Amino acid sequence: MMMLVAIALMGSAAVSLGFGPGFGVRDEKGLAEMEERTKGVSASGFRVDRLSDERIEELAKKLTDEEKKVILNEGTEPAFCGNLVDNKKQGVYLCRLCELPLFASDSKFTSGTGWPSFFQPVDKDHVDEHEDVSFGMRRVEIECARCGGHLGHVFPDGPKPTGMRFCVNSLSLSFVENGDELPTGAKPDLQNAYFAGGCFWGVEDALQQIPGVISAESGYQGGRVENPTYEQVCTGTTGHAESVRVTFDPAVVSYRELLEWFFKVHNPTQGNRQGPDVGTQYRSAVFAVDADQKKQAEAYVRELEASGKYGDRKITTQIAGMEPFYEAEGYHQDYHLKHGGSCALPAE
Repeated sequence: MMMLVAIALMGSAAVSLGFGPGFGVRDEKGLAEMEERTKGVSASGFRVDRLSDERIEELAKKLTDEEKKVILNEGTEPAFCGNLVDNKKQGVYLCRLCELPLFASDSKFTSGTGWPSFFQPVDKDHVDEHEDVSFGMRRVEIECARCGGHLGHVFPDGPKPTGMRFCVNSLSLSFVENGDELPTGAKPDLQNAYFAGGCFWGVEDALQQIPGVISAESGYQGGRVENPTYEQVCTGTTGHAESVRVTFDPAVVSYRELLEWFFKVHNPTQGNRQGPDVGTQYRSAVFAVDADQKKQAEAYVRELEASGKYGDRKITTQIAGMEPFYEAEGYHQDYHLKHGGSCALPAE
């Protein structure tokens, strides 16, 4: 889907540890707990937990009387009168009240009904559906998932591939053309962190289980070859480490907390190995996305060294700046989840 902003549909990547104590099969309760921790954040990385009444009231101050009638009081604008009905520009349609991205121009079509029509939202988590029995009809009302603003209705008479028609009031939407700056409320709230600590199957699984982590993906980082394959990395000649990209919500878990967990789930004193896995690709490393992350990582390593936790063993973790991250082959992603294994996080 072509979007003004790169909305990454990350999904819920559940992952697993392949070493250390506690190895076992992740049960249904564990999976349910993981899913519960990601609620409030959509698959494309936006907060969708409902805004407070106070916040909605504050946002509503910018609306005109006609917009309030439609958005707050479930009104309907006259057909063929909205300013977005015939809009042919490429871009993204946002909730006029809270700026959550709702629809993209590539899903817009001419329905002939007199209202902007789309065959799908940019993210199913961004649009809520409710039964509407007003006016003696049974319809499905659609509203913004974050603020509850009324959008219109959805009908099963749209074009392929979905067969649905999301019929939306122009007054409920604002439009940002491709190339223009998105407002703050239309930008994802998530951050990335990158860690290498032995076999990426295990690091991926362990970090995914932390509350506030939205997804974890295995990949290769810190080497000299573009787009390396697993076979190339395994030779130890490309310079890459098996790394994990962690996407997290900083409102739930801080980067410092991720560092603490990372150093708990692997042994940072083993050099170019982790348990039975030997080679530079299994080294311990932190790839910081900016100066602040690098400063925090360096400071935390100093704390660990001063604590005496590892005795006379030296921490070998490489603290590096950001390096290109190459996503590993599909069969490496969620490896233990696919094969029935998992590992409990160590006790705090």
